[in-house]
Amino acid sequence: MMNTIPGLPTGTVYGALLNFRREYALWEPRMKEAPYRAPPQAPVLYIKTANTFTASGNAIALPPGVNEVEVAASLGLVAGEGGTVAGALLYNDVSIPHESFYRPPVRFRNVDGFLGVGSAVLPLGDLEALPTLVLELRVNGVLRQRTALADLVRDVATLWTDVAAFQSMRPGDVMMVGTDCLEDGSRPRVRAGDAVDITAPGFASLVNHFVTEAA
Repeated sequence: MMNTIPGLPTGTVYGALLNFRREYALWEPRMKEAPYRAPPQAPVLYIKTANTFTASGNAIALPPGVNEVEVAASLGLVAGEGGTVAGALLYNDVSIPHESFYRPPVRFRNVDGFLGVGSAVLPLGDLEALPTLVLELRVNGVLRQRTALADLVRDVATLWTDVAAFQSMRPGDVMMVGTDCLEDGSRPRVRAGDAVDITAPGFASLVNHFVTEAA
C-alpha cells in the first residue's frame, strides 16, 4: 500500500554505499581481501524498508537496549515517469553502529522509524545543478557535519545512469546518493533527547528528535 503522507516515499528507497571519497579511501585496502578481492565495479546498494519512514517533525524511537545511533544526511532522487528524476528530497539515514559496509545488516539499518524524510520534494529539471550542493547536519543546534556532493565517487547523474543499467527505477522510487563519514570513519551519533536538523540550500529543513521507545 502506498504512503499518503506528503513527502513520504511511495516506492522503494535505495541507498548507495561507499559513494563518498573519504569512506571509499578508508575501505579500499580491505576491498582486496576475501571474498571479493577487488573494488566493486557497480554501485553497491541497500534498501530502506517502508517501516523505517518517519516524516520531518516526528520522533524517531531508539529500540530497547540501544543507547545511541548513527545519523547521516543524504540527498534522495525521486524517480518520475520513464526512468527520469522528478525531484529530490533530504533524508536522515539512521542506523545502529556497525562495521560492515559490504553487506549491511538489515537489523541495524531497517529498525522501525530509522529514515527521516524531508517534508517537500524539490522539483528538478537538471541534475547538473546538484554537484555544488552542501548538506549540513546539526545536533541540538550544533553543526556536526557538512556533506558536499562534490565529494561523491559517482556524481548524481552518473549514479543514476549506472543504477539504471541493471535495474528499473519506477515512479516514486528513491535513490539516496549515499552518506559521508567523519575523518575517523564514523558518523555523528545521537541519544534519546537529541534533535537532528538537516539543511541544504533550496530545500525544506528535515528535523527529527530522538526518544526512547515506549515499553
